[in-house]
Amino acid sequence: MNFAISILFRAIPLLMGAVCLSFGWYVFAGGDDPAHRTAGHVLVSLTAICIALFTTAAMIIRQLTRTFGPLWKVVLPVLGYGVAATTAVWGLVLRGGPSNADFVAGHVVFGVGLIAACVTTVAVASSAFTLITANAARRHEDGPPADAYGRSVLVALICVPAVCALVLIVWASVLLTDSAEAPRYVAGHVMMGLGAICASLISLVATVGRQVRNEFDEPERWAWTLWVLLMGSAAILWGVVVLVASDRPERLAPGCILIGLGLVCYSIISKVFLLASVWRRHFELANRVPLIPVFTCLACLFFAAFLAEAAITDPGFFIPARVLTGLGAVCFTLFSIVSILEAGTSGKS
Repeated sequence: MNFAISILFRAIPLLMGAVCLSFGWYVFAGGDDPAHRTAGHVLVSLTAICIALFTTAAMIIRQLTRTFGPLWKVVLPVLGYGVAATTAVWGLVLRGGPSNADFVAGHVVFGVGLIAACVTTVAVASSAFTLITANAARRHEDGPPADAYGRSVLVALICVPAVCALVLIVWASVLLTDSAEAPRYVAGHVMMGLGAICASLISLVATVGRQVRNEFDEPERWAWTLWVLLMGSAAILWGVVVLVASDRPERLAPGCILIGLGLVCYSIISKVFLLASVWRRHFELANRVPLIPVFTCLACLFFAAFLAEAAITDPGFFIPARVLTGLGAVCFTLFSIVSILEAGTSGKS
């Protein structure tokens, strides 16, 4: 990986974060109605995921370009977890605001903060990324290399997305027990989709960590990919059910956003699938896998365009049209991460 490409792949998450931040502020300042307030807050919070993805990109690229010093093992996780914690706290404060828009936005922003923490955990798991290529040339029976992190560290890393997913799913279930109230109905469904993303990231942390420790074996090669596929499909199916199961006007936002969150899960599939495909084998189409998040990005953006047009006659589509634009930016950021993984595992570094 040459210097110019390494800069580009690190710049993409920051540029997409700038898009989410600026577009979110533009939407927030564009009107005093609750829809602008909710969509604006959520879009701004998506910046946290982009920054967390930047920490992952920087962690891996610095190893591939041999510019990785011990300081980066501290600076990058502190940046990612710091932004994630700030976003989560902001969501908790916001949910106590005076309006229903604050209640919904606060819950969603909190969930986005937990996703950012999970993505940063991927960065931490990748702190010994170059061992993956080295281990692929060894045998499973050789065991973990001496310079890999311990099994207890790996378990702790996997627990981060697992706990975040559990928190979001349980909290969403509590909200949905009283779904007759529109704010709880909307927040509960969207938090369920955010929980699916955290659950998907369990697979990525586990795949990276187990390959770093040379514990990744044939029986689990496709299990983690299928798990992410299940989470993404469940989110999309849940969104479709929400849209068609009732005629409540507030169903439009959570139903459409759940479909977008499912597409984000499908973007995560590309990373898990790539790592599984090239582990101790040659995969001819490895350089095509980064197209998956490009397609999901386009799907989000085209869906958002249709919803923006529909919002002219039905204001219920206003929020999902804006939020799906931000989710498209997140998917495109994942394109940069998958491209870095492909370069690192194919020996192009």
